[in-house]
Amino acid sequence: MRPTPARPGPRLGRRATAVLAAVTMAAGTAVAVSTPPSASAADTLLSQGRTATASSTENGGTPAAFAVDGDRGTRWSSAASDQQWIQVDLGATATITGIRLEWEAAYGRAYQIQTSADGTTWTTIHSTTTGTGGTETLQVSGTGRYVRMNGISRGTGYGYSLWEFQVFGSFGTTTGCGTANAARGRTATASSTENAGTPAAHAVDGDRGTRWSSAASDQQWIQVDLGSSQRICRVALDWEAAYGRGYQIQTSADGTTWTTIHTTTAGTGGRETLDVSGTGRYVRMNGVTRGTGYGYSLWEFEVNTEGGAVPPITGGGDLGPNVLVFDPSTPNIQATVDQVFQRQEAAQFGDGRYALLFKPGTYNNLNVNVGFYTSVAGLGLTPDATTFNGDVTVDAGWFNGNATQNFWRSVENLALNPVSGTNRWAVSQAAPFRRMHVRGNLDLAPSGYGWASGGYIADSRIDGTVGNYSQQQWYTRDSTIGGWSNAVWNQVFSGVEGAPASSYPEPPYTTLATTPISEEKPFLYLDGDEYEVFVPAPRSNARGTSWADGTPEGTSIPLDRFYVVKEGATAATINAALAQGLHLLFTPGVYHVDQTINVTRPDTIVLGLGLATIIPEGGVAAMRVADVDGVRLAGFLIDAGTVNSPVLLEVGPEGASADHADNPTTVQDVFVRVGGSQAGKATTAMVVNNDDTVIDHTWIWRADHGDGVGWETNRSDYGLVVNGDDVLATGLFVEHFNKYDVQWYGERGRTIFFQNEKAYDAPNQAAIQNGDTQGYAAYRVDASVDTHEAWGLGSYCYYNVDPTIRQEHGFQVPNKSGIRMHNLLVVSLSGHGHYNHVINDVGAPTSGTDTIPSRVVSYP
Repeated sequence: MRPTPARPGPRLGRRATAVLAAVTMAAGTAVAVSTPPSASAADTLLSQGRTATASSTENGGTPAAFAVDGDRGTRWSSAASDQQWIQVDLGATATITGIRLEWEAAYGRAYQIQTSADGTTWTTIHSTTTGTGGTETLQVSGTGRYVRMNGISRGTGYGYSLWEFQVFGSFGTTTGCGTANAARGRTATASSTENAGTPAAHAVDGDRGTRWSSAASDQQWIQVDLGSSQRICRVALDWEAAYGRGYQIQTSADGTTWTTIHTTTAGTGGRETLDVSGTGRYVRMNGVTRGTGYGYSLWEFEVNTEGGAVPPITGGGDLGPNVLVFDPSTPNIQATVDQVFQRQEAAQFGDGRYALLFKPGTYNNLNVNVGFYTSVAGLGLTPDATTFNGDVTVDAGWFNGNATQNFWRSVENLALNPVSGTNRWAVSQAAPFRRMHVRGNLDLAPSGYGWASGGYIADSRIDGTVGNYSQQQWYTRDSTIGGWSNAVWNQVFSGVEGAPASSYPEPPYTTLATTPISEEKPFLYLDGDEYEVFVPAPRSNARGTSWADGTPEGTSIPLDRFYVVKEGATAATINAALAQGLHLLFTPGVYHVDQTINVTRPDTIVLGLGLATIIPEGGVAAMRVADVDGVRLAGFLIDAGTVNSPVLLEVGPEGASADHADNPTTVQDVFVRVGGSQAGKATTAMVVNNDDTVIDHTWIWRADHGDGVGWETNRSDYGLVVNGDDVLATGLFVEHFNKYDVQWYGERGRTIFFQNEKAYDAPNQAAIQNGDTQGYAAYRVDASVDTHEAWGLGSYCYYNVDPTIRQEHGFQVPNKSGIRMHNLLVVSLSGHGHYNHVINDVGAPTSGTDTIPSRVVSYP
């Protein structure tokens, strides 16, 4: 059983440290913390993850946010004086029925619980002068958007200190399922009408002498706009003689993307009253099959709601407990980052997620070691705004000097003056090095020069030399380097000033002068004291960094236009925020979603911090993007759930056809995993249907190690399927799928750098037999495609279950004049299986156990 790493708490004060030490000694090796029950079984915890503020804090490690983060290892503490308070903004007016105060040793003897509509004028709903400390559960009655504990006098000589400040209650003004028809008199539309006398409006007019009826065919619908997002608890269908035998009741936040909350194939006609549960502004009856030869016909379509309107979702707020923000005056920075690294160094499949953010300024004598699921970034507009006189280091001591499993971490937007003159970044897949300035050298190998299998650099300047050493493959895009040493199998450069000239196959350098389309990843930064997200402007035929001339070109978006997603957020809330027009900023955490996150609005940004991880439940897709312009997906991990999902990430619906050339969707540092953390399953990991999409650095991985791993245990047949035209992939890593790793159906596709390993765990030759062909190609361009081009592609096999397996080729493409493939290789790792050819029937077979590549410089 894999241990779960602890989350970092704040820096503990002297008394908390002493208490914790005593408890730890008494317990032996572990401290168990129990979670008390909620204040009332009918109440909802409203405060967790909301914006909290306080009159004061003891130090930078005890902010107000720590009292509403759900983590009983973190706390808020005030200055050591009376008359201190902490308050939480619930985001909307709520009925308050319970309060839980989980005091640390420093508690309040006298205090008030107060509510407010505006955060200014307060009403006291509970008062005491005999507070006991410990956990105090209070039954209260009040209404407000803001709730605070107003401390009057302390129970100790220290300040006030709360592990958790929890507020229970409900939003809305009613409970249970209401009896009023929320659809009556609202705007209704339908797929069709039988004639002008049976419009959709007649089904919501309250008159059972009028009706809506559709054309006489299946697949017809009627929908009603309730005017605002509501909790739907009951739908009544008052059918005329022409009824629906098979139909769905569906809800939607935007009238475009629908969630089914009831389905039947045995509708009875007459009056059908359906108890349902869902949230949406729009409700529709989606007819699938008719019960008669006529159309669908409803006297009335009624909707009942619960609890009134869903409160609006507020943008902005704090960044949650796992974002640690430093400035040059922050005490004990080195100790704090060391603590995070200790937890994350070997936590390859753990639940910890962290972002370490550094405000602009200079930091001296700092070495930030970066472990799993940790992102390190500067908060300036350019890398040079945040300077380390020190290093940001990845090494491989945890894995005996082998860096081939140094995944899922990142560094961005910093300038480094390495202590020794050389910074070490020994990584493999899913570990981007973006928008960095190294005032010295950069070493990509572990300290013992053991194996490494990375990696990716973009929009960076390295003044000295990049030492490749043992890196088997690497892709560098739109950067400036002082030099590059060594190459192993496949080193690719596009738009890199100072890159070595193309010399494939010896040494195996593939160099393109420019990158055709370049849109750098959005990033969080500070404008004064306010957080904003900067969206760099697109560049064509890019070369060098986007910030070489100073301030980069692009657009800044204030944080209050983002829904700041924190652990515990539901997919329904996330979708409601998107429908409301907010962008998404996922804070570090693991998010289980029971419905697909639907991105339907043009120019929406979905940005993750700290490798935020989305896990779909029940076989849904984790995320889908509509056929719209300019969506930006960046910086998160999708992890397959245990119920098979047909697809995990779908960029554009099937049949997407809009032209997005002037404003494409981008997928950047978005990683997809099937297995490893659990027995995940997905038929296809990622599908790109939208034209003009740019995939800029992805690792799509069916796990070959970890938990839930086996040929059928974490089954996933296809890694990436591209149906859209004019799709560009820069930095494409796809590995270990049961059949094809990449299938390309769209026209005019381009790939710059591809790295692949075939599935290790194929049990025998028959398991991968593809008709008359031995094995499935790593990268297949469909026979229907007329134009496609790719540069710098490698596929490796390591059939460790059955080393006798033969793989016909690594690459399969149609023989057409518009198909051009440059600088390809296949390699058998120590003779565990072999390739017969490189591409189609061209290229020498691999042989022996010496791990020597077979190469093709161009095809055809």
